[in-house]
Amino acid sequence: MNMINSGTESLNQDDLLKIILADLRRTVREYTTATTESSCSSVRNMFTELTTATLSLQGKLYNVMSQNQIYGTPAKASRQEVDQKLQEATQTHQKILNYVQQHAAQSNYVPSAMSDQSGVQNQRYT
Repeated sequence: MNMINSGTESLNQDDLLKIILADLRRTVREYTTATTESSCSSVRNMFTELTTATLSLQGKLYNVMSQNQIYGTPAKASRQEVDQKLQEATQTHQKILNYVQQHAAQSNYVPSAMSDQSGVQNQRYT
């Protein structure tokens, strides 16, 4: 077992990898929050790219850990459970999209991201 010494304390490599994996998860959450709260398109694009890159790194680290039996495989879900969760997420997404479109129409403004996904024409205040 590899040990990494830091002063008087030491962490084994498995524990260190688990800490890094948890930190990558936290980072993705924070990047996602920054993406959704950004009003500047270039900043939003930067955080989207950072989120994608961090998710990729997190996935690679998880795969290495899993292959080396450092991180246990999550419990298996039935296809029915997965389909149900997907359906619930899709319904929630559609409700949010409808809500935003309805309120955007009332104000005569549709954000460009909404028009790209829904086919609604992009309208700006005049």
